[in-house]
Amino acid sequence: MSVEAIALIIFILTYIGIVFTRLPNVNIDRPSAAFTGAVLMILLGVISLEDAVRAIDYNTITLLLGMMIIVSTLKIEGFFSLLASKTISYAQTRTKLLILIVFITGIASAFLVNDAVVLLFTPVIISICIKSNLNPVPFLIAEILSSNTGSVMTITGNPQNMLIGINSGISYLDFMIKLLPISILGMILIIIIVKLFYKKTFSDSTPLHYHSQFVYSFKKMKRSLIVFLLVVVGFFVGYLFNLSIPMVALSGGALIMLIGKAKPSNVIKDVDWVLLLFFASLFIVVGAVQNIGLLDRFLEIELTENAKGILGLHGLSLFMTQIVSNVPYNVLMIPIMEVVDSEKLWLCLASSSTLAGNATIIGAMANLIVIEGAEKENIKISFWEFFKVGIIVTLTSFVISILYFLI
Repeated sequence: MSVEAIALIIFILTYIGIVFTRLPNVNIDRPSAAFTGAVLMILLGVISLEDAVRAIDYNTITLLLGMMIIVSTLKIEGFFSLLASKTISYAQTRTKLLILIVFITGIASAFLVNDAVVLLFTPVIISICIKSNLNPVPFLIAEILSSNTGSVMTITGNPQNMLIGINSGISYLDFMIKLLPISILGMILIIIIVKLFYKKTFSDSTPLHYHSQFVYSFKKMKRSLIVFLLVVVGFFVGYLFNLSIPMVALSGGALIMLIGKAKPSNVIKDVDWVLLLFFASLFIVVGAVQNIGLLDRFLEIELTENAKGILGLHGLSLFMTQIVSNVPYNVLMIPIMEVVDSEKLWLCLASSSTLAGNATIIGAMANLIVIEGAEKENIKISFWEFFKVGIIVTLTSFVISILYFLI
């Protein structure tokens, strides 16, 4: 059997593993599927160990690592309890609570990586709803949708944006300015659409009453919040000091462990090392098939900045994201986008692939994190209940995105 045939078989099986691990009642682990695929590529001679190491995008890995350390420290020190407390204090009605959840989740996702935000904020939303005798489902669906939509606006919003931001060379500020309108309009749409689908919940204007408060100490997290703010500023101005975005995140991660109140060993334990392994493995699998020319035919795809190219990229993103999720899809698209080398199309990919994650439960990792977190509290969000809201949000936000890039 030829090397090309071996590589193609491993590639297909790897992506099948990634797809079926995200379907109900199928016991396949996403990271192990990617890791096994990477090992087989090396073991069967498709790619050498040295080339496999070179195929890993360490800028993306280190950016993720730095952000995970920062988020982990903020979590341990009670930052998300602070957010919950402030949400409770301002949310006197169901509509106000919905608006606060959408914008707090969306904006936090833009700067703290959406997967981490929903992991930490889901139990908070469930707690708020239970304490105020509310059905948590509409608010959890809104959290998922706003997390993905809010994360569109920055390079640090989600893993796929990190890939795009680093490989495209677009500055943090430029990326944010150009995608901010899509993100903000998308979050407004979410509020309107969720209220339409859950009229009974939001037609009740009875003031909300909470039975208890979340405990936190601002003094305990003060230093870490200062570091986090410095990191955000560093993303915008780091280039003036010859600091790349990954180095800003790593520097922030090192500083927050040194001066924060959280025990460093607890912070390091809380980092999602499995996600980092998943990313590294995907880079090797895609790098292997690229090295032997299997992607050459795909690299010849003509993507242009006209209406056909923009509509085509949105359509491809909507289709592929439901099959393999947005991160593996973007890893596959990076070599193609590097050939095209268009800032508009890089941004179009960031927008379309992230917004497409709202269509179904399996469209994005953040969706699954919330669904699984809810199930632990015996709260069921079915595929259909999510889909009927998610697909409307996706299609309407796609209209905004397409018109924006055409204009």
